[in-house]
Amino acid sequence: MIDVVVVSRNNEAQDICSYELASVDGQPLPAFSAGAHIDVHLPDGVIRQYSLCNHPEERHRYLIGVLKDPASRGGSRSLHEQVHEGTRLTISEPRNLFPLAHDARRSLLFAGGIGITPILCMAERLAHAGADFELHYSARASERAAFVQRLKASPFAERVFLHFDEQPHTALNAAEVLAAPADDVHLYVCGPGGFMQHVLDSARAQGWQEDCLHREYFSAAPVDSSLDGGFSVKLGSSGQVFEIPADKTVVQVLESHGIEIAVSCEQGICGTCLTRVLEGIPEHRDLFLTEQEQALNDQFTPCCSRSKTPLLVLDI
Repeated sequence: MIDVVVVSRNNEAQDICSYELASVDGQPLPAFSAGAHIDVHLPDGVIRQYSLCNHPEERHRYLIGVLKDPASRGGSRSLHEQVHEGTRLTISEPRNLFPLAHDARRSLLFAGGIGITPILCMAERLAHAGADFELHYSARASERAAFVQRLKASPFAERVFLHFDEQPHTALNAAEVLAAPADDVHLYVCGPGGFMQHVLDSARAQGWQEDCLHREYFSAAPVDSSLDGGFSVKLGSSGQVFEIPADKTVVQVLESHGIEIAVSCEQGICGTCLTRVLEGIPEHRDLFLTEQEQALNDQFTPCCSRSKTPLLVLDI
């Protein structure tokens, strides 16, 4: 854990603030790579993940951008309402679950709304390396698009394409942009679920290979749990068996018995709680594992996923 202080807070767009974080003791922060995120421990006790959006070579600060989500589960609301310049926070070291493929001949970057945060960092890294790329940034309206001035003032401004719903002539034509798939061209997308699905579906329709598609979700779509049933989990180490009722997750039941699993997002996005499955078939509800990884059925996210079989044996 790292103790940091909020050096500055700035309004970047409607309902989007950026927070510049520096080490309390003035020491350099751990190095990070483009696409990385940190866990932020917030004043109300929740932990949330936020992508780093400053240049990866900067060690004196981390910069995050946060959308105040009307459907907030506590994270963004806490930051917007309780965290100001001078506030002290605890954060994790950076982790990267959304890395660049550095052997790519060309990279296509797609950001929707607040999804610009990791994509911006990627663009700056690629530009610094002299790599071939272009960035497509979509938002409902120009006033809701963060970091636009930074993009326009960047050395790679001619590679940035802005798409706003309020300006129909700027609409993103994903099929056209994605018309030339190749094994050494990679796609990166981050933003709302519907936007990401549109970009990924358009790529697949054009013949893109899954290995060239990279995505990072900020939140999970609601899941219909009305038909959920109970199942059992068995701990591989002790043989203990616990019943998981329809209205509880594996994490919640195990925690009630004093067995803690590290969790963070609690939505199957971050992979913090990923657990190995020794027997049984999980019902995957996460957005962290790829479809190929889910098909192996050898690991799952106990914060949200369930079971297709009466019993799951876990490597705990």
